[in-house]
Amino acid sequence: MNAKTIISLADSNYFNLLNELVDSINRFEQSKEIDICIMDAGLTTDQIKILQKKVFQIKKAEWDIEVPNSKVKGREWLKSQVSRAFIPNYFPGYKKYLWIDADAWVNSWNSIDLYFKGCENKKLAIATSADRSYGRVLRAEWIFGSLARIRSQNYKHAKSSGFSEKVARDVALQPHLNIGLFSLEENAPHWDAWQKNLKKALSSGKIWGSEQIAMNITIYSDNLDVEILPAYCNWTHIGAMKFDKKNSTFVEPYLPNHEIGIVHLAGKNNDNIRNDKNHISKIETLDGDIIEKSLRFEN
Repeated sequence: MNAKTIISLADSNYFNLLNELVDSINRFEQSKEIDICIMDAGLTTDQIKILQKKVFQIKKAEWDIEVPNSKVKGREWLKSQVSRAFIPNYFPGYKKYLWIDADAWVNSWNSIDLYFKGCENKKLAIATSADRSYGRVLRAEWIFGSLARIRSQNYKHAKSSGFSEKVARDVALQPHLNIGLFSLEENAPHWDAWQKNLKKALSSGKIWGSEQIAMNITIYSDNLDVEILPAYCNWTHIGAMKFDKKNSTFVEPYLPNHEIGIVHLAGKNNDNIRNDKNHISKIETLDGDIIEKSLRFEN
């Protein structure tokens, strides 16, 4: 057993993506110093047998906070919105935990190192949904002349999840923290605060996104320590990245064209990529060419 672990979760529908994530980790020599642990939210017996040969441990995900069946509606994969806040309970004994969503894959180990470095001294290491390459981060509903109503994802989710106006305003204009990848030490105070806020969010709001608004409130309203990492550590705007033919790797679109560390195929815009391993995308290269390439992990 190592001191650090990478954790992910999937059901049978996301098995291929999860399997690619595991392969993208294990190809690096540094992975020998890290255990991969998987939370099972509906994997088949055959899928588990495949993963058991590649990972350290697999455990069944549970509803760690009770959620009504009327909200679950048979979608067991939604346990990912709850169980990730209780990771140390599933896999005790590690000093550092790194969660990576199953629809992401590791392109460069440098970002893995940054997550584990960033969580030192009881901080949350996480990236945001705001970056120079991503474009608009807030929306405005123009009312009259120069007057506008700001549309904030954090504010909307905080209010719909039953948090007070004060808390909603605390998080409203802050850069949205993307909980698809994060790292925490075993004894970080964030676990308890996150669980408290998650329980509140689940009691009033939807399951989807509950863990994300709960963590944003933990940082911006409860004022716990955070180390905000560069966007290339959790790259979600897939259409914005470029390809470096010389080094055969994905990079940021603007100088210095830093190598993308983790490619995260999240969001509706990436449905085709997630659903079809053979889907081919057009991507611009650093020298201005347009090439056709799969954006899934290729071992």
